[in-house]
Amino acid sequence: MAPTSTPQTPFGRVLTAMVTPFTADGALDLPGAQRLAAHLVDAGNDGLVVNGTTGESPTTSDAEKEQLVRAVLEAVGDRAFVVAGVGTNDTRHSVELARQAQAAGAHGLLAVTPYYSKPPQEGLYRHFTTVADATGLPVMLYDIPGRSAVPVETETLVRLAEHPRIVANKDAKGDLASASWVLARTDMVYYSGEDMLNLPLLSIGAVGVVSVVGHLVSAELRAMIDAFTAGDVAKAREIHQRLLPVYTGIFRTQGVILTKAALGLQGLPAGPLRLPLIEADEAQIAQLRQDLSAGGVEL
Repeated sequence: MAPTSTPQTPFGRVLTAMVTPFTADGALDLPGAQRLAAHLVDAGNDGLVVNGTTGESPTTSDAEKEQLVRAVLEAVGDRAFVVAGVGTNDTRHSVELARQAQAAGAHGLLAVTPYYSKPPQEGLYRHFTTVADATGLPVMLYDIPGRSAVPVETETLVRLAEHPRIVANKDAKGDLASASWVLARTDMVYYSGEDMLNLPLLSIGAVGVVSVVGHLVSAELRAMIDAFTAGDVAKAREIHQRLLPVYTGIFRTQGVILTKAALGLQGLPAGPLRLPLIEADEAQIAQLRQDLSAGGVEL
């Protein structure tokens, strides 16, 4: 049975964009994925996003993506939302992945802006609505022009919000003005997709986070969100400032690289990365230790 969803928090408040553990020889580590998923939910996550960028989705096969969704659902699907990343820059392929995720039992879909091909806004609108029409699952958009090259413009987001299954946006655009207008004009729910902006986005109406640093500080993120929603802005700000070294540290290079390094330091499943991503070197790991220690993370 899926966890309880509400229109205000369709996927909960604290979600982690989960890495995909691999074995030493680079194969999918399904037992490790289940152990990591259980650890993250025990740490306070309402949901997990699998097969996203942090899950190295560009380098996993469709079959591996399905196996991962099924494994994580088996481990935590009765107590956390499992949202499957289905984003590609090929609408037909995204539709196939969406239907595969629904068949596997996913609770929702994450659809990133098509990258590299730089479609116009009407192309983005048609892409997202076609994916949303392909299944009965709720869809979270993922607006991240730093990776996709094209932002989803405010008017496009307002149009997309009219679709009955496009219920949320993972915002990593860094444009608080656009987010403010979409929140003011629609019922679309916002989740912060950029850890450094978690608190600023909450301040304009976001309900939660889809976090990378959630691998390490889920309890702190929940405490910050709880404090803010309870009206204790000073406490929320104090937690935000305490986490700044973690936010900075994990993203000194590509986030998956240092997240997997941190998980390895904690003895949690992570394993190697698939090219073109590479493992952190000794200097990066030494700096990571300093950053995490400064942010209160025990290794």
